[in-house]
Amino acid sequence: MRNGFIYTGSDPTLAVELAQLAETSGWQGFFVWEGIWATDPWAMLAAAAMVTDDIRLGTMLTPVPRRRPWELAGQTMTVDRLSGGRVILSAGLGVSAAEPRFWIFEDDPGRRHRAELLDESLELMQQLWRAEPFGFEGRHYRAERTDSMLPPPIVQDPRIPTWVVGLWPRMKSMRRVARYDGWIPNYAPPGASPESADEQTRLFTPEVSAEAIAWIQDERARLGLADRPFDVIQEGTTSGTDAAADAAVVRPWSDAGATWWLESDWSVPAERIEAYARERIAAGPPAL
Repeated sequence: MRNGFIYTGSDPTLAVELAQLAETSGWQGFFVWEGIWATDPWAMLAAAAMVTDDIRLGTMLTPVPRRRPWELAGQTMTVDRLSGGRVILSAGLGVSAAEPRFWIFEDDPGRRHRAELLDESLELMQQLWRAEPFGFEGRHYRAERTDSMLPPPIVQDPRIPTWVVGLWPRMKSMRRVARYDGWIPNYAPPGASPESADEQTRLFTPEVSAEAIAWIQDERARLGLADRPFDVIQEGTTSGTDAAADAAVVRPWSDAGATWWLESDWSVPAERIEAYARERIAAGPPAL
């Protein structure tokens, strides 16, 4: 299992410094959050790319339906090239109108509409990342073929690894996940709302994760993708001070099939984020 750290703060200078610290402290990934009216995550990651060598860099996560896919493709390509091919794109629908701070400039078009935008955006970005002439005609987006002023392609092949939020056991959502490169789990047991985050966290167990991972493996085999790398992401909090207790938190998820542990604590108040992040990153990732 690989380990990443999610910086939950907003200071771009600190983010770059923490990315360096994470690399020297044994973490394999460094992630920043992407808001609406917020610090630009791709600018932070571009700066981090210039002062690191090996650590993977990404967002946790990008609300793709809120973005213009050609602009997002350009940002991710830029960081991918600056980093020598170390970018990960974490893609989700974005939150609902139940989180009003994310809908201060526009109205929520609804979950179904956002899902359509996500599907088209991901499909379009596969073409954009190749930096070759192409045409595209979708329900929401189009691209007229052009042969001039093409940007450079991404470094990674065949695409920037794309982790997608999938709502288990909602099959339409999970089929989208199976076509890409990783699963960011979301859980809605029968009778639960897709937006009830507290209930999802409480009821999503390693046993549920293992059931979903088995389904993903079968679906990828059906699609002819069984031989391509695929990641399963699990986010959580460990102490960094008690190795045995931390391993006990992470091991059940690893045994279930998770391939990345992303360390985060979103409950840390803003005034304590810097001290917490420095201390937890320096302590190193949980070891199994």
